[in-house]
Amino acid sequence: MRRRHFISGLTGTAAGVGLAAASTTTAAAATAAALQRPTNAAETWREVPAPPGEEAARLVGVAAAGPAIAFAVGDEGRSRSTRGRPLALAWNGTAWSRTDLTHLDYTGALRAVANSSADAAWALGTNTDGNDQLLAWDGETWQEVNFPGRGEPGTRLTDVAVGGDGQAWVSGRHGDRAGLMRGPGPGNGPAWRWCRPLPDEATPTPYGVHVTPCGEVWVYGDVIARWDGAWTVIPRHVGIRSGVTGLLPVAHDDIWLTGYAYGPGGPPGKPPGVTFQRWDGGEWTRGESPFTVGVLSGIIGDAQGRPDLIAGWDFWDQKRTHYLRWNGSDWTSERGPEATGSTSLMNAITAIPGTASGYWAVGANSTYSSPPAQLRVERHG
Repeated sequence: MRRRHFISGLTGTAAGVGLAAASTTTAAAATAAALQRPTNAAETWREVPAPPGEEAARLVGVAAAGPAIAFAVGDEGRSRSTRGRPLALAWNGTAWSRTDLTHLDYTGALRAVANSSADAAWALGTNTDGNDQLLAWDGETWQEVNFPGRGEPGTRLTDVAVGGDGQAWVSGRHGDRAGLMRGPGPGNGPAWRWCRPLPDEATPTPYGVHVTPCGEVWVYGDVIARWDGAWTVIPRHVGIRSGVTGLLPVAHDDIWLTGYAYGPGGPPGKPPGVTFQRWDGGEWTRGESPFTVGVLSGIIGDAQGRPDLIAGWDFWDQKRTHYLRWNGSDWTSERGPEATGSTSLMNAITAIPGTASGYWAVGANSTYSSPPAQLRVERHG
């Protein structure tokens, strides 16, 4: 699971937005916001060492198949004008280590990963030519994978997810139509193939894909839709200068959505407000978040698909990740450990199967796409 991660300067997949440091706010505003900070800081989140990357390094995707099996992807050595070099880490139950990518023709950034076991994982990103690529892990190495539309104009890959049956899914665009690609898996043969595109030719490219514990497949972003052999689109007003970072469909009439929104106007460097919405089958309503200025970076469910945990970047307390945990009726605050750098920005979060309360969160210690940003990994449980 991801997800993700679609803010320029944070994760690099949406254009034209950025974040200001807290020092740009007035002292009065900072004081007022401090009074609203939650006090029940969690003590079970801890930072886990990650291999150092070249400056301007970040992780934007993470997935786990068990306590000793996890992958995280991102890039390093990037700048505001050029893509970085791909970075893929693996967890063996004891430590994170780099996996070798030097044998590949692929050069560019990786932005999403999903896995079902120690010898089956998928990652995707964009190479330096601007073409989206798909990589497969076979237990020992990464290899580039062919797929319909690879290298063609109008083809984009945005996110990858794996269901409980091992079936892989990729959201994106093919033939200049928004849709979904199905990978090798039960009853699908050895090759990737595109499903029928979303019905409206004007539908924007979805940012992400989510597979529920019962096997339902959803795409989300500026479009939210369910695929079951045909498309069911959930109506939603797309805000100005906004983005969706996560979707949790608990039921067809109970869907949670996370993200950010800048809104029209405002001074340069204005921070975003969080987007937190819930669908009840008839309309979207605003969810209650313990903080409102910043970004909700993604949402995950428990093993039954019920609301569980959200990772967030809190503008008023940037040195600690602000996690939101569902207690059955409300979202309550937890805090990660204080960062040694300027900030703690978690771009992606995932549960750790086989544990009672284990989670990985990955990101960077800076909100900006420039040196000296370095990798940051946090774990719960």
